[in-house]
Amino acid sequence: MKFIIRALMLGAILSFSSVAQEVMLDRVAVIVDQGVILESEINALVKEVKRNAEANNQELPSDRALRTQAIERLITKNLQLQMAERMGIQISDPQLEQTIGNIAANQNATMEQLRASLIAEGISYDDYREDIREEIIMGEVRRANVRRRVYITPQEIDTLMGLIEQQGAEQAEYRLGHILIGFPADPTDEDIQAARERADKVISLLESGSDFTKIAIASSSGNEALEGGDMGWLNINAMPTLFAEAVQNKDVDSLVGPIRSGAGFHILKVIDTRGIEKVTVQEVKSRHILVKPSIILSEDKAKAMLAGFKEDVKAGEADFEELAKEYSEDPGSALRGGDLGWSNPDNYVPAFKDALAQLEPGEFSEPVRSVHGWHLIQLIDRRVDDATDKRKEEKAYQLIFNRKFAEETENWLREMRDAAYVEVIES
Repeated sequence: MKFIIRALMLGAILSFSSVAQEVMLDRVAVIVDQGVILESEINALVKEVKRNAEANNQELPSDRALRTQAIERLITKNLQLQMAERMGIQISDPQLEQTIGNIAANQNATMEQLRASLIAEGISYDDYREDIREEIIMGEVRRANVRRRVYITPQEIDTLMGLIEQQGAEQAEYRLGHILIGFPADPTDEDIQAARERADKVISLLESGSDFTKIAIASSSGNEALEGGDMGWLNINAMPTLFAEAVQNKDVDSLVGPIRSGAGFHILKVIDTRGIEKVTVQEVKSRHILVKPSIILSEDKAKAMLAGFKEDVKAGEADFEELAKEYSEDPGSALRGGDLGWSNPDNYVPAFKDALAQLEPGEFSEPVRSVHGWHLIQLIDRRVDDATDKRKEEKAYQLIFNRKFAEETENWLREMRDAAYVEVIES
């Protein structure tokens, strides 16, 4: 009997030791307000950046510089997710699966093919799902907090409309690399001078042939630092005004800067240009029925309800317009039988826009989950708008909004970061 007890005790000790060793593999690396960042999260992000750099044949800075940038990225992410929790923003599993299905469809792949490609890259599908969920949540948080900070005057719209008119509705596009040598909050003259000296040093290194991507990852305070400073393609009127004035008519591979703003000193590289393109607007005419899940109506029942409507309409046993008037919970369109009129698909939330992109005129979607609820969508027609005066005004507004939204997003993220309690725990 004593032998059995000792064996059980030894087994418990070994089990505890095993668990302790397993726990020691991870630790809290950063405290961020009410949340934490684990060492495993930092390592995973660094590993992802290295994998992407290897695939793109890019050089990387030291592991220490890479870790610093990864921590900053995770701090920003953590703060946004904490805010989302306070705001009650959640993404349901059906909505998440719908989004991932749309991602796969946009890549001309099935869900099985998407899973296979993730496995080939060494990425867990469960981790991928949660990454997508967090991206959707952070997008909602940014839209909710930044949109109200954007103010556009009629004079700004008129000025841009005049410029578009002058250019004959043709716009140059630039792909820019961006390095930001940032200021601390409430910088002193010494802080500004030190930042200027660092920016001048960066320009000197770049002019002598140093790799832009590597320096951006190591030194930039910009939101796209881990992407090597790549801002992607920007319309000349959609990029920050400071940038537009500086890069206009610049050749590919030109370096521009340092340019001072309230955030710090900016250094730009013209990676590529796309020449002159005619501005046309793709519009869709569609209608939908919106059903919102509730305590009474579950997600599955709401989805099944719309699937039933689709079959009834296709069989000629029900009228879409009448169903929308009776059941749709979108007050803006229900009285019109669900008719949304002609609109730029970019005006719709991503899930709705993606569903429309898969439809031919006359076709019905499967039930689609968006942040608003479940939709049954019918695409009625598509057209290319040639930019009437109204269209030009809307185009000008959207360009200005995109630019200001990007600028205010950077400001909002910086303010949130400056106000946060952050403690990096050294190992």
